Amino acid sequence: MSGLFSSVAINTWEESLAFAVCYCAENPSCSLLHRTDQYSSLFLFRRSSRTYSGMGAEGRIWDPVSAMEEAPGVPSVPSSPVSIDISLPLDQMKPHIIDLLKELFPKWSSLDGSCFTIEKVSGGITNLLLKVCVQEDSLNESVITVRLYGPNTDLVIDRKRELQALPHLSAAGFGAELLGVFSNGMVQSFIDARTLEPSDMRNPKIASEIAKELRRFHQVDIPTFKEPQLWDDIFRFLKEAENLKFVDDEKQSIYEKISFIEIHKQVNELKGLTSLLNSPTVFAHNDLLSGNIMLNDSQGKLYFIDFEYGSYSYRGHDIGNHFNEYAGFDCDYDLYPNKEAQYHFFRNYLKPDNPQVVPESELEALYVETNTFRLTSHIYWALWALIQAKVSTIEFDYLGYFFLRYNEYKKQKESCFSLAKSFLAVSDSA
Repeated sequence: MSGLFSSVAINTWEESLAFAVCYCAENPSCSLLHRTDQYSSLFLFRRSSRTYSGMGAEGRIWDPVSAMEEAPGVPSVPSSPVSIDISLPLDQMKPHIIDLLKELFPKWSSLDGSCFTIEKVSGGITNLLLKVCVQEDSLNESVITVRLYGPNTDLVIDRKRELQALPHLSAAGFGAELLGVFSNGMVQSFIDARTLEPSDMRNPKIASEIAKELRRFHQVDIPTFKEPQLWDDIFRFLKEAENLKFVDDEKQSIYEKISFIEIHKQVNELKGLTSLLNSPTVFAHNDLLSGNIMLNDSQGKLYFIDFEYGSYSYRGHDIGNHFNEYAGFDCDYDLYPNKEAQYHFFRNYLKPDNPQVVPESELEALYVETNTFRLTSHIYWALWALIQAKVSTIEFDYLGYFFLRYNEYKKQKESCFSLAKSFLAVSDSA
């Protein structure tokens, strides 16, 4: 392996790290796709599977069939060694998709090709999501999704960890059900729901349901390495980010203005402070923005989706990161929830069956925890953006996004540190 990731050992699913990720919109009919604001575009990129193109790595293909075999505790699903060429036009790809589905699901083997309707939901050269409708007979129709991954995505996405988590999360009612795997992708159930908008998360009724769902999510037991991965991830990002070299002179000039000595100091200081808060370790989503939450309005049912970042982490980081996402497409951090809105969320998170009985002391403790860890979210995505600035082929000002997130960190640091230190001082004297 050569290039940016040459210093990273990606040997096991415990060690793999999704260094940098690009999202595409999973709802192309959404009017937000037509926004021209660059930070709106980034939000949309961060809604789909995290992949790069143009990394310069050798043409390796992620093998989910082997991943299923190597990941202990994963229920068996139909599998195939077939690989679909993701670069084919959809009309040329359709016959291959149909043959694959007939192989994976023998009940469809006798169906004529005309019984399959295939449409593109989202994606590009490195990632593609298809919706497939199968007319089994005059009365029955099945709807599924086929997710295709291109070469080299296993270098930046921990697919083994994702595959191991999916069945357990699905069994607990999260995301789509894993139905089958093949050489460069997977088949999942179709979720009939709409993607939330950032403003939806500020709706008290929806916020309470998100809080309840997040509590359930945090209680799912995934048989994997259960130490928090947050700081390992941040330090790996930092190691890569401080050794970049841009061909573009303007980008290089901007990059050279970044003080990595300062960032190291900030990260170590933040790690030390958060370690004093004893935030519980949970299986965290780690990317709970509005685009990763779906709602079936008629049933009132919420769905969390896209678990590529899922790992064991700190409760405060997952909630704090979610609150940062209230900023929405324009990264307007004035929309960060106030204390009253946070307490409403916390009550439903801590006591979903009886939110009004949560003691004030528990609310205060979670408030301090969350608003200290909101800073880790800014550091994480700032460093992520630096790496993206080097390797992503997306036309987006990732360097600008680094400064946006890092400056927000510095803007909020004093008040968040003061809050935590005051709380800890009172706790120590009690």
